[in-house]
Amino acid sequence: MPAAGPPVFLVPPGGLTPGVLTLTGPEGHHAAAVRRLRAGERADVSDGAGTLAECVVTGVARDSVTLNVNAVHTVPPPQPRLVVVQALPKGDRGELAVELMTEVGVDAVIPWAAERSITKWQGERGAKALAKWRNTAREAAKQSRRAWLPEVTELATTAALAGRVAAAALAIVLEADAPAKLHELPLPESGEILLLVGPEGGISPTERTTLRDAGAVEARLGPTVLRTSTAGSAAAAILLSRVGRW
Repeated sequence: MPAAGPPVFLVPPGGLTPGVLTLTGPEGHHAAAVRRLRAGERADVSDGAGTLAECVVTGVARDSVTLNVNAVHTVPPPQPRLVVVQALPKGDRGELAVELMTEVGVDAVIPWAAERSITKWQGERGAKALAKWRNTAREAAKQSRRAWLPEVTELATTAALAGRVAAAALAIVLEADAPAKLHELPLPESGEILLLVGPEGGISPTERTTLRDAGAVEARLGPTVLRTSTAGSAAAAILLSRVGRW
């Protein structure tokens, strides 16, 4: 649904207590110069770690905004935790995937250097791409009014993912030819659900074997084949609905 309610700004964890709060830096500039907040307007502030404050603007300077904190709410970490492993897609589709998954409610995104990923994150290019994914998640979390900011981890290899699969309460690999349907899988009530989304060319046979041997199960979404940039958000919506988080 479209965004509603007052805008949300982010501060470092631990900085939200009743009283007076001043937004400075990039958030202060955005509030004052971009959103052009005025005294008396509502604006909420989150620390990205489960705390959300309801505020009213009391003063505006060139690059800062002062707010009165009227109420502070704490939201516990959601359970079960949903983590999506996203194989690197082409172009800016990775940022689209992160944006959609953040809005849906995914708790963490793991960029994956899959064998058939055309895009490669190497050196400075990889650092810039990761920064873009993290900034996208941050802005999407603000837009969707999330109390918890999703984590975007460092780039992972298939070997590293095998360990993550083994430790998860449930690990699911999306495969169009899988006999099991995603909406029929038994789901855990707690722990981590790990969802793996392959690249445009699909997950290689070697990768499929490695992930299955580590304990992952394969499942399909439906009769149509989605792009890698949209499959994660569609699957996440199904899983979050089934575990009662939607």
